[in-house]
Amino acid sequence: MARHGVTEQPQRSCLGCRTSKNKDQLIRFVLSPDSEVMPDLDSKLPGRGSYTCINKECLAAALVKGQFKRSFKQDVSSMPPDQMVEHVRQLLFDRIFGLIGLANKAGCIIGGGSMVSDALRAKVKPGLILVATDVSETIGEKIICIADVNHVPHRIIITKDGFGAILGKAPRSAIAVKQGGFVAPLLKSVDRYRNFLGEV
Repeated sequence: MARHGVTEQPQRSCLGCRTSKNKDQLIRFVLSPDSEVMPDLDSKLPGRGSYTCINKECLAAALVKGQFKRSFKQDVSSMPPDQMVEHVRQLLFDRIFGLIGLANKAGCIIGGGSMVSDALRAKVKPGLILVATDVSETIGEKIICIADVNHVPHRIIITKDGFGAILGKAPRSAIAVKQGGFVAPLLKSVDRYRNFLGEV
């Protein structure tokens, strides 16, 4: 029984591992008008939904075992497991890329290792630090250490060239996201992406 004033979140079972989780901890899939299995990352598309963990292994297992057919109670078509996994991975990655781009246009991004370090030492701290996957060990550890000392969340994601491409500048070893509305969705999107790849 739910505690007074606490709303229980709807739970669903993963088609791959059968674990029950809150819906927001899973990836929703729906059928297209042609009965093709489609990911619904925002859980907004109409129709019956089926779910897997935010994990490529669970998604692949659900497809291999024909679990979507059982869940939807009809014949369905879908990409081969490896292609579907890559498709979902790309969608999750594009979400991160897009959010950083929007934050940059809004003036909420600070780019570059030294500038990020300075921002972390400033009176008003950033809301999130993103460190490139291919940054040098020395620079990466320095930025992460300063972020930890200042209690600013940080994640390792995207390459230096990737950050540069988003910002329209030269490669960047790290970026800082200013406090505000972009922090929470970016943190959620990055964690979902890393969970899907099995990095968390």
